[in-house]
Amino acid sequence: MTFLKMNKKKKKIKIKKEKTGLSSLTKLTTKSLSGAFKKFKKNQELKKIKEIKLKKLQENNTLIKEKKELKIWEEKLKKEDNKLRSKEVDLEIKEKELKSKEEKLKIENERLIDKDKELVQISKELRNKEKDLKSKAETQNRKEIDLKVREEEQIQKELKEQKRKDKEFKILKEDEERKKKLEYIKLKEWEEKFDKEQKEREHLEELKEIKFKQREMEKLRKFEKLENPSANINFDFEDLDVDKTTKN
Repeated sequence: MTFLKMNKKKKKIKIKKEKTGLSSLTKLTTKSLSGAFKKFKKNQELKKIKEIKLKKLQENNTLIKEKKELKIWEEKLKKEDNKLRSKEVDLEIKEKELKSKEEKLKIENERLIDKDKELVQISKELRNKEKDLKSKAETQNRKEIDLKVREEEQIQKELKEQKRKDKEFKILKEDEERKKKLEYIKLKEWEEKFDKEQKEREHLEELKEIKFKQREMEKLRKFEKLENPSANINFDFEDLDVDKTTKN
């Protein structure tokens, strides 16, 4: 019985504990859920604020970008406008120049028309002069042809005369050459003859000198014979030698 009571008490305590645990859990969950919901709600609001701020920042950036682009376009448009104005100014200047040129051309055209008339008149005069000059040129040409023919004839005559003179000169030159050769041959012959005669004269002179020496020797031997009769035999031999040399 006591055991059963104890068990019953334990069960009651357990049930109480479970009840208190559940109640506390429910309290905790409701608190945490409300806190979490508040936190979630706050986070959502912060997220929205961030998104709004980001959107505004993006819008600001796009606005700045658009402003920059607009500024660039404005500058471009200004430049284009300036260009167009300068072109307009240039066109106006060109129009003025064209007008001035047109006026000048008109004046020049009138001047050229007058000049053309003058040229027509000058052309007529030139044609007449050309005819006169042509006639004179033909006459001059005929004269030149006649003169050329005469010059040719004169040249031919001069050439013939020159050929004749050259021929005569050649003959004279050949005669002179022959004469020179003959003179040279004669001179050579005379030189050879002179050399020969000179050699002969020299030989004769040598012979005369030898004979003179022999005579002198003969006289000397005779004188020695008379002075020394014993040397007669020697003198005889010497005489023989002298005779041989003279014969040679």
